[in-house]
Amino acid sequence: MLHWLWVVLIGLVIGALAKLIMPGKDPGGFIVTALLGIAGAVVATGIGRAIGWYGEGQSAGFIVSIIGAILLLAVYRAVRRRPVAH
Repeated sequence: MLHWLWVVLIGLVIGALAKLIMPGKDPGGFIVTALLGIAGAVVATGIGRAIGWYGEGQSAGFIVSIIGAILLLAVYRAVRRRPVAH
């Protein structure tokens, strides 16, 4: 149980820092910001393993997780800007 609380708290910090580094209109409060940070860490770990930075059982560090969250914000903004075809 304590592990998951730690994951949420670190995710919140990572998500908040990503939003601070890349300001703009993005949805979300506490929950979305925490999910952004957690997802950023997951994305960074996956990319890091794919290119050989991390082995099995290793996860991305704090700074690389922030970069992963910034990448997710950039993708979200790119998708959001596209006009909807009727």
